[in-house]
Amino acid sequence: MNVKKIVGLLAIALLIFFVITQPGAAANTVGNIGDTLRNAAESFTSFFTGVLN
Repeated sequence: MNVKKIVGLLAIALLIFFVITQPGAAANTVGNIGDTLRNAAESFTSFFTGVLN
């Protein structure tokens, strides 16, 4: 088996384990990641709006 595939499967298994054992913490983590991505998108939008004006 390919090392990348093994690492990917282990990461998915760890994620599933985390969601099953600590669903509240997992939801909070996903929410934080979503907030970070939204903030990054808003920053890029503000930057390009400023550049184009």
